[in-house]
Amino acid sequence: MKELIFNTTFIFQILVFIISSYYMFISFFGLKLKKEDEREVEPQKSFALVVAAHNEEMVIAQIVESLKNLDYPKELYDIFVIADNCTDNTAKIAREHGAQVFERFDTTKRGKGYALEWMFNNIFNMDKKYDAIVVFDADNLASRNFLKEMNKKLVEGYKVVQGYIDSKNPDDSWITHSYSIAFWSANRLFQAARWKLGLSNQIGGTGFCVETDLLKRFGWGATCLTEDLEFTCKLVLNGYKVGWAHNAVVYDEKPLTLKQSWNQRKRWMQGFADVATRYFSKLIKKAIKDRDFVAFDCALYTIQPFIILALGMSLVLTYLQTHSERGLNIFILQYLFTPLLWKLFSVFQFMFTPVVMTLERKLSKTMLVFFGLYSLNVFLMDRVVTKGDNIVKISLLNLAYLTIVSVAILSVEGIKGFKVYVWYLLYGFYTLTWIPITVQGIIDKNKKEWSHTKHTRQISISEIEGIDGQTAA
Repeated sequence: MKELIFNTTFIFQILVFIISSYYMFISFFGLKLKKEDEREVEPQKSFALVVAAHNEEMVIAQIVESLKNLDYPKELYDIFVIADNCTDNTAKIAREHGAQVFERFDTTKRGKGYALEWMFNNIFNMDKKYDAIVVFDADNLASRNFLKEMNKKLVEGYKVVQGYIDSKNPDDSWITHSYSIAFWSANRLFQAARWKLGLSNQIGGTGFCVETDLLKRFGWGATCLTEDLEFTCKLVLNGYKVGWAHNAVVYDEKPLTLKQSWNQRKRWMQGFADVATRYFSKLIKKAIKDRDFVAFDCALYTIQPFIILALGMSLVLTYLQTHSERGLNIFILQYLFTPLLWKLFSVFQFMFTPVVMTLERKLSKTMLVFFGLYSLNVFLMDRVVTKGDNIVKISLLNLAYLTIVSVAILSVEGIKGFKVYVWYLLYGFYTLTWIPITVQGIIDKNKKEWSHTKHTRQISISEIEGIDGQTAA
């Protein structure tokens, strides 16, 4: 029995290690961005800009004004707002600010996916034709160069392009900061890395552009809780890749509270689990039949909920084995490397994200140094902690070191730097919450109810650009 347990956990942990190593290997290619052709491309493509809105009277004016002020010929784009099942003044405010508003009322087909499908059909039937359609959420703001960058990518030959999703409120709470860190990391380590390797990027739900003829040919048909992932899978199955525009930035409002964040991420995991059950096998078959690595990579992405669960189980197994006096005869990954290598890997894991944040100009170099100093605690504790020390003494020593670094940051970087430091430490807890959220998402994958996140941050694009400039200082 002991041998069976050991062999089973060995196979499981090695598979987890291989998948994790694959993602880590791919992410390295995002550290240095792919060099782009910097030549100016004349505006050629025409765009229908579609804003999906449900009871968004607090923020709809800002997105419309942001789009009206894009640095692109005004005759080459129009702004459309879908007032979807709205019971407030969203439609009225959008019209007052110059958008063309289409009001939709359908209590049976609720959600963004259905609203987009309905709007796309309206655009197809218009007398005026557009080369491409761009999708935004009502809480977004777009960088002034957004359409210039999309135009460039379409001229290069891409049919679908995803823009860089940034945060417009990273400093509102530890939750918004955690969200922001996750998106900054994904933009660089997931999206930019795949773009550099020639793989398909993933549509992120907002700030993406799709050629009208392609959309008309395949149809949207993506009406689940993660319509962006579903449409990406359809594209890859049909031999298309999603492009990446690193310099086309769309600013998104992140949830303020853990409860809001939990509900939103649960919806994402429900959609992921739903799409995985319908598309994973199709993508794997295509990958094998056509020797298509793009399809294989996309297939792995669809099963993220199950990968997160596997990582969670791996953590539990490691804890049980290392905290049991007699041991449970479980194979854990620590057996593969020496204690020194694991300490070095711990430092690497902790520092990898701050390095990416620095590359993305979201973290100062001074703060990066402080994060580096704090990460050395795994080596310093070895000097002061003895084998017989109890958990209370070890905890107090760690707290003392944390306090020393905190005081140093406060004296050099002030309260703003201290908040960034504390919030990054809390980012670890945010990451762990994905495990129970994923469990809920998988269980409820067949529930299609739409959980709407209320948006309240009335920020203009000029304020955002000012904030961005200060962040990199």
